Amino acid sequence: MIAIAGRATAEGTQRYKQRHHQNCAADYFREANSLVASSIGIGTYLGEPDECTDTLVTAAVIESVQQGANLIDSAINYRYQHGEISVGKAIRQLVASGDVSRDELIICTKGGVLPCPNPNPADWFYRHYVEPNNSSISMDDLAEERYCIHPEYIQDQLNKSLANLGIQTIDVYYIHNPEKQLAKVEPDIFYKQLRTIFEVMEDAVLAGKIANYGLATWNAFRVPPTQSDRIDLSRAKSIAREVAGNRDDRFRFIQFPLNMAMPEALLSPTQTLEGEQISTVEAADRLGIAAIASKSICQAQVAGKIPENIASAFADDRLQTDCQRALQYTRSAPGLLSALVGMKTPKHIRENLAIAAIPQLEKANFHKLTHLIAKELKRN
Repeated sequence: MIAIAGRATAEGTQRYKQRHHQNCAADYFREANSLVASSIGIGTYLGEPDECTDTLVTAAVIESVQQGANLIDSAINYRYQHGEISVGKAIRQLVASGDVSRDELIICTKGGVLPCPNPNPADWFYRHYVEPNNSSISMDDLAEERYCIHPEYIQDQLNKSLANLGIQTIDVYYIHNPEKQLAKVEPDIFYKQLRTIFEVMEDAVLAGKIANYGLATWNAFRVPPTQSDRIDLSRAKSIAREVAGNRDDRFRFIQFPLNMAMPEALLSPTQTLEGEQISTVEAADRLGIAAIASKSICQAQVAGKIPENIASAFADDRLQTDCQRALQYTRSAPGLLSALVGMKTPKHIRENLAIAAIPQLEKANFHKLTHLIAKELKRN
């Protein structure tokens, strides 16, 4: 199979927007790092690693792209590589049919979490990466039996992701949950590890394997500076700039959970920039890093659970379900590029992408909702 050439470009993503803008609100598409992205992105996390789910995910990606979502997110560990393989099938069908050009899609994936179905991932890691004795990877490089950011391991995972996706260049390659390393090493050692990984990433940019890179996290950008698994975004960006030298670095994206029940990355002063305590989203904006939300609708756990006083505060009859309200809230967060949501059925695709025609919440309404949600969370 010949890999699809190209990458997302300013011209291509703008072309995609122009083709879909008549069905979307004016603020549905947003720009970051010269790329135009849909404010709703396609997530591919959940599901069984079987042929039935593969078919559903491939069909969902195709329909989502046809309906106005051009940011696609996956990871090598999602459904033990089946997530990427399903996305790859969708990309090939979309490009072959002429529905889109490769340069219109922003394709993102991640490496750093073991993609093994084995009930004992440490054994799998040993057999595949330590026992062969053809690299410098050791068992000491494994954190919590699931996470590894050794440079040779990440290079291996990147190459596998390119093969799974069937493309020559990944638009955004994330290091996945790197904060897990902080459970076993001191911060200074961790940032040295990060420097080594950023060197690998910058080399991958020069080789044409990736266009940009970032950090996809769970806790790192939501917890206070006093917590051990917090990552200093300014320090990470500074390292990227040093590694890039006389070129502009390509550390340009971060991903973190953000939803009605997990607002910390937006509201809590978890980052320090020029002596000021600010939120992760604000710090990212000042540093020229695009922020993307994962778990935007709490994996649909909000369904039927949003209290009436909060639901009515959205003040828009077009938002008919709790999942729509939750997604509208997340994608309206000031400073956010896109909110990811997993979709596998035509019903859910229609439900989620119906929001594309609705303008994002005005800031006053967003802050009102945030206040109401905070009161509700305290009550519970």
